[in-house]
Order: sequence, then C-alpha cells, then structure tokens
Amino acid sequence: MNVLQTNRFQKAVKKLHANQKLELDNAIQQLIQNPEIGELKKGDLTAVRVFKFKMQNQLTLLGYRFINDEPCLLMLSVGSHENFYRDLKA
Repeated sequence: MNVLQTNRFQKAVKKLHANQKLELDNAIQQLIQNPEIGELKKGDLTAVRVFKFKMQNQLTLLGYRFINDEPCLLMLSVGSHENFYRDLKA
C-alpha cells in the first residue's frame, strides 16, 4: 500500500523528535494494517478520517484519507487537538 504525504504533514513531522517519530510510525503501521480504524468525519471534512493515538502520553490526532481505488493512504495532518480541525479545513 502506498503512503503519500501532504506538505502540511511533512512540515509537522520535521518538528517531531526521534522518539515521537517512532510512535507516529507505529500509528501509521496500524493504519496500513486496517485503514478504516480512524473515525470518518462529516460536513466540511467528508472523506477525511482521524486516528487518535498517544504520543508521549498526549492525545495526538492523525488526519488521513484512504483511497480505495489504488489502495493508498494520504497523510493530511498530525498534531494536538488544538486548532487541528480548523487547520485541516484550510
């Protein structure tokens, strides 16, 4: 399965420490195993799924889209809950 990244996602990952990147990689591996475990959003964020996981004992959200035609995961954004959905809409 292909895993693609948006520029916003890449910038957020660059700011993470090495141990945080490992936890993010584990979350992405879980998504590769079962891409539908994230919560499907409604309204403006239709077709966006959000997977919640712990990164250093803090709740972190991972926004992505699962494209079933190609089997592909498009990583949109990662971060804390603060302004996450507002930034994802932009």
